[in-house]
Amino acid sequence: MNNSRRYRKFEPQQKRIEELEKTNDRFRRVYSEYQTMSDELWNLETSEGASIPDDFINAVKLQTSYLEDEIEDWLLEESSED
Repeated sequence: MNNSRRYRKFEPQQKRIEELEKTNDRFRRVYSEYQTMSDELWNLETSEGASIPDDFINAVKLQTSYLEDEIEDWLLEESSED
């Protein structure tokens, strides 16, 4: 698994993410799910020869987007408290 791809979107906030993962169980679960979904989406979009329905790929994209929004909200909330 490529770790640089995993954190690319949230790379500037990586230190804060690591802190939240240590202190907030819910955040850790959401972020873990985001990583899994993001990796799965990458695999679906880059796999050759597999015929994946567009509806399925769109559903994975949508779920990943919801998770990104939730993570961004957490990071904004946490940064406003600092």
